[in-house]
Amino acid sequence: MALVLKTSGRKPSGVRIPYSPPVIETHPFGNFVPPNARYLFLGTFVVKITDPSYDWFFSSKRNQFWQIMDQVYGVELKNKKEKQELFSKLKMAITDIILTCERSQNTNADNNLINLVFNTRSINEIVKKNIIKKIFFSSRYAESLFRKNFRELIKQYPQIEFVTLPSSSPRYAAMSKSQKVIRYKKLLPLICETQ
Repeated sequence: MALVLKTSGRKPSGVRIPYSPPVIETHPFGNFVPPNARYLFLGTFVVKITDPSYDWFFSSKRNQFWQIMDQVYGVELKNKKEKQELFSKLKMAITDIILTCERSQNTNADNNLINLVFNTRSINEIVKKNIIKKIFFSSRYAESLFRKNFRELIKQYPQIEFVTLPSSSPRYAAMSKSQKVIRYKKLLPLICETQ
């Protein structure tokens, strides 16, 4: 099937672009849940993986998350193992809210994600099997998605505190990276608090 592009006020150019329907993407990383998790970190969904070094959450070269975490905790997080060790020390589980989706415009923007299937089973399981004190959200959009789609879980566990961090996406330019570091330091638990 082909799509003929038309430009306004002109005749069709005759250029044919093959139609390619959106592809259903399934989250590639699953969940990371250290023993006795006390915190849960929720993002939305991974960016399109085009680089083999993107092997865990927030590992896109443009995303500032791990650079921020390096500065917050004074450690160098060069690989997946070191990142998981930090999350284990923090007693922090991590997963994304969306399990499968499609991209309407083939971009990484959250508002481009369509036909969402939520990671309900995993998130429910993490909360039910651990004594979660706080859920940290990677952005306001992540918190909004959670509040809208996990109402029953929120009702069952009213004692869990929600904390929204500034987005680590470079597109979120309302704060500089150094301002984000300050905010993360204020909001995230210290390693000694989790022992």
